[in-house]
Amino acid sequence: MQNKSVLVVGAGISGLAAALRLATNGFQVTIVEKAATAGGRLNKLSFDGFSFDTGPSFFSMSYEFEQFAKDCKINLPFKYYPLDPLYVVNLSNNPKYFHLFKNEAKLAEQFKDIEPEFEQKFNKYLSKAGDMFHDTINIVIKSNFDSYLHYCRNLMKVNPSHLPVLMRNFYNQVSRYFDSDTVKQIISLVAFFLGRTPFDTMGIYTLLSYTEFKHDGYHNVIGGMYKIVEGILEELKKHNVKIYFNTEIVDFQSNGSKLSAFIDNNGNSWSADIYLINSDAAYFRGKVLKRKDFSQSQLDKMQWTMGYLTIYLGLNIKLNNVAHHNYFLGENYTDYAKNVYRNPDTLEKPYYYVNVISKHNSELAPVGCESVFIVCPVPDLRYKNNWDGADVIVNSIIQDFSKRIGININNHIIAKRFFTPIDWQNKFNLYRGSGLGLAHNMWQIGAFRPKNYDEVFENVFYAGASTHPGAGLPMGIISSKLAFERIVHYAQK
Repeated sequence: MQNKSVLVVGAGISGLAAALRLATNGFQVTIVEKAATAGGRLNKLSFDGFSFDTGPSFFSMSYEFEQFAKDCKINLPFKYYPLDPLYVVNLSNNPKYFHLFKNEAKLAEQFKDIEPEFEQKFNKYLSKAGDMFHDTINIVIKSNFDSYLHYCRNLMKVNPSHLPVLMRNFYNQVSRYFDSDTVKQIISLVAFFLGRTPFDTMGIYTLLSYTEFKHDGYHNVIGGMYKIVEGILEELKKHNVKIYFNTEIVDFQSNGSKLSAFIDNNGNSWSADIYLINSDAAYFRGKVLKRKDFSQSQLDKMQWTMGYLTIYLGLNIKLNNVAHHNYFLGENYTDYAKNVYRNPDTLEKPYYYVNVISKHNSELAPVGCESVFIVCPVPDLRYKNNWDGADVIVNSIIQDFSKRIGININNHIIAKRFFTPIDWQNKFNLYRGSGLGLAHNMWQIGAFRPKNYDEVFENVFYAGASTHPGAGLPMGIISSKLAFERIVHYAQK
């Protein structure tokens, strides 16, 4: 493989991880990236002395990162620690803060007045979620599929007892175990991590609850999540992998069944033996490769994850009574989740997440200050394309957060920025500002997701959120391995 060259298009987590896998196995690797920095959504924003995680702020399935390092024959190039509690949840008009501990007894104590026998019910719920996780992780998630038939054959290996769950949404599956609306809302929060709501996410994904509370939990990176990117970049340097920033691929040249070159926004040509696309697998096929099946009209018919309104605040005070990871649910949580696409302009105080990154990383804010990152899921640009009034929603969230914690943070904001779905679309080539790419419904998972190998060019492959296996940091690492396996197989022909 020493003579095989690979051009990686996009320096997101999957592209970087795949590049390191390839480089440590003898491939000559070059990366081109549209933006001025690597990482894609896993990025860092710094201004006025404050630093923030731009997107992901914790991760699960730490063993996938450990295995990645082992595969590349390196020490894991960043340090992390487990979260406990995983996060804190507050519901509107309820002064109580629920701490989501992994310890079942400590968790159950908080729900004893609203959900009798919570611990027994929770264990039963997690038992089913765990069965689904272990019955699908290797067969479905961590496998490449060469055809729909191959995929269906693999599905037939899965315990048929899980089939009824496929017919339910996430919230319905949770509701089979719990009676309290408060408990149902809190337990179903994890569905938002897939970029949709509990009412339009398949029940099979309740397996995520098992990864939260039983299997591996969540982890913080010391120094902020961007340390993951910086660590991989250092390893790539050791293998002479060059990254060319501010380089957007806009066109291509082909020779029969092979792609011969990509053309960038400056008219430069980029050639290699093999190409790995880390840009959105569906969007790239339409925008650059001009595939009819991925035209804008076809893409708009697909199910996409929600957009994100992200707010970055620098405060000149410490928030001693606020945890590192927090979720705040509005009075209209259920209406919001069910109607966010149908009536997007009425939802000013929905569910939102607050990350105080400086809580355990004091170097990311000036002394006596806090770096606060707020994320609010919102409609993508198909449903809400005008964000001229975004500051109204931003201010309403800041006001609501202030009320919840008993501190008017408006009086303490000394640095402020926010990104709407328009910014996410333009900065990271996210189709319609969709935060996590294609959604994970029945017909957009496994072999039904855009393939991680190209339909036309035999030397083009894909890695990232909108191809198999899907969105999320650990899925990105798995995606890099699946793409790597395909490239090695192709190179050995």
